[in-house]
Amino acid sequence: MQRRTLLKLGIGAAAVLAVAGGGVALLRPGLVDGRMTSAGRSVFHAVGRAVLDGSLPAQPAARDTALAALLDRLDETLAGLPQPTQAELSQVLALLAAPAGRIGLAGLRADWPKASTAELQSALQGMRLSSLALKQQIYHALRDLTNASYYADPQVWPLMGYSGQRPV
Repeated sequence: MQRRTLLKLGIGAAAVLAVAGGGVALLRPGLVDGRMTSAGRSVFHAVGRAVLDGSLPAQPAARDTALAALLDRLDETLAGLPQPTQAELSQVLALLAAPAGRIGLAGLRADWPKASTAELQSALQGMRLSSLALKQQIYHALRDLTNASYYADPQVWPLMGYSGQRPV
């Protein structure tokens, strides 16, 4: 294949992905009025399972409760973000929730709720180590928002050995 043909193919594929991604984001946004849609919640629930593995309670009922509380705190956090940031995150969540975006950006074949923790961790690790800055940025945004929202809960602090703020 000639270099020029390869460049044309790459540009064409990028344009198709951008148009398709934009269409998906308009049809099924990840955020509406600063709150996660079911698609956005599905992505963040799975990311929470992967990123917080080992920090979440071991019992399934307690784990589900902790993840539900995480999603509620995430909604509060996301509602406070500036509108342009919410718009970008909405597009990212919409792309990740769509099968083509999930496979293309995260390399995850299984749907977010059906993927095992190991599959989710592998997909996130692939994004973290990707040579594409976009994938790395998405990974860091998902991880940072998840960690910040989870560890902001004072009920989680004793699990880490942190007794809370000390009076100054």
